[in-house]
Amino acid sequence: MAIKLTEGPVSRRMFDMAMPMVWALLAMMSFNAADTFFVAQLGDAQLAAMSFTFPVEMLFTSVAIGAGAGVSSSLARLLGADDITAARRVFTDAMILISVISLLFALLGYQLITPVFALLGAEQDLMPYIREYMETWYWCVPALIVSQVFMTTLRAMGLARLQGGIMTGLCVLNVVLDPLLIFGLAGFPRLELQGAALATVAVRVFGLFLVYYILCVRHKMIAPLFAPWPEVRRSWIAVLHVGLPAMATNMIIPVASGIVVLLVSQYGNAAVAGLGVAARIEPLALVCFYALSSIMGPLFGQNYGARLEQRLHDAQSAMTRFCLAWGLLLACILFFAGRLIASAFSDSSEVQHVAATYLAIVPLSYGAYGIVMSVCAAFNGLGMPFPALVISSCRVLVLYLPMALLARHFWGINGLFVATALANLVLGFVSHLWLRNRVNREFATITSQDCTR
Repeated sequence: MAIKLTEGPVSRRMFDMAMPMVWALLAMMSFNAADTFFVAQLGDAQLAAMSFTFPVEMLFTSVAIGAGAGVSSSLARLLGADDITAARRVFTDAMILISVISLLFALLGYQLITPVFALLGAEQDLMPYIREYMETWYWCVPALIVSQVFMTTLRAMGLARLQGGIMTGLCVLNVVLDPLLIFGLAGFPRLELQGAALATVAVRVFGLFLVYYILCVRHKMIAPLFAPWPEVRRSWIAVLHVGLPAMATNMIIPVASGIVVLLVSQYGNAAVAGLGVAARIEPLALVCFYALSSIMGPLFGQNYGARLEQRLHDAQSAMTRFCLAWGLLLACILFFAGRLIASAFSDSSEVQHVAATYLAIVPLSYGAYGIVMSVCAAFNGLGMPFPALVISSCRVLVLYLPMALLARHFWGINGLFVATALANLVLGFVSHLWLRNRVNREFATITSQDCTR
C-alpha cells in the first residue's frame, strides 16, 4: 500500500524521495516563468492585472499547503504504526472537510473579486482584466486545494517519485495549453487572460481526477463515507491540529517578503529592482532545500509512528550535513558569480550592484535556512506544529525586524541583507537543537510510560 520509510538506509530514503521533488519544483518554476511570458505578450495592462492576482493565489496556496501538511502528518504517523484502517478513515474524513471548505472559499472569493483587488491597490482600468482572469480561476480553487492534499498524501505514503512525476507532467501540460488558449492556436478560440486561467483550471481538474484514481482506486485509501460522529470529529481535529498552524506558518513567508520590500523601497526604485532580481534567482538556488523539506514531514511522521528514535536522529543528522554542505557551495558560487548572473536580468549597474550584494551576503546563511525549513516540516510530521509556527514567527518579528532596523542605521541597505543572514543563522542553530531535544524528550516520555505499564 505504501513505501515504508521506516526501512532501509535513512540517507538513501531521503535522496530517493527528494530528487523527484527537485525536478517537479523546477518544472513548476519553469511553468510560472512561461505563464508570465505568454501573458506579457498580450500587453503591460494584462501583465499588471495578472501580477495583482499573485497575492491571492499565494493565499489559497498557503491554505492548500497547510491542509496538506495536516493530512500528511496524520497519515504518515498512522502508516508508520501500520494502522491502515485508521489512515483510511482520516483520509476520507479529511477529504470531505477540505472539499467543503475549499468550495466555500471559492464562492466567497468569487463574490469579493472587486473589493479585494481594490484593497490591493488595483486601478479601475485593470479591473476588467482581473475579473476576466479571476472569474475563471476561482473555479479551480477546490481542485487546487484538494489536489494539493492528494499530492501530500502520496508523499506521506512514501510515493514521492510518483508525485514528482505527476507534478512535472501537469506543468508540461499547462505550458502546452497556455499558448493554445491564450492566443487561439491550432483551432482553439483566442481567450487571452481567460485562456491562461482556463488552462490552469483544466490542468488542476485533470490532476485531481488522476490522483483520486491512484489513491482511491489503485491504493484503496477511501473508507466508507459515513462514520460515527466521534470518529469523524477525531479525524478532523487531528488534521486541523497540524493544518491550521501550518497555514499560518506558510502565510508568514509572504509577510516577510513584504517587510523586506518595504524596507528596501526607502533606498529607491533601483534598490527594489535589484532585490527583485535577487528574488528571482533565490528560489532556483533554494530548490534542493524546498525538496528536502517537502519529504522531512513524511519521513519523521512514519518513523515516529513506528517509534524508531535512532532513525529520527539519523535523518536529522543527514539533513543537517546536506544543508550545511550544499549551502556552503551555493554561497561560494553566488559570491563570485552573483554580479554576472544579475547582469542577465538588468543592464543597470546600480540594479546589478544591489542584486550582487544581496547574493554575496544572504547565501552565507542558506544552509541554516535550509535547516529551518526542514526542521519546521519535521515538527509538522511529528504532529507538533507549534514549534514550526514559533520558529517562523521569531525569524521575522523577533530577529529580522529589530536587527534590520539596527543594521541599516550602520550599513544602510547592506545592513538589511546582513540582518537576513543573521536571522537565518541564529534560527538554524536554535531549530536544530530544539528538534533534537524534543525528540529525546518524547522518547524518554514514551519509555517511562512503557516502564510504568
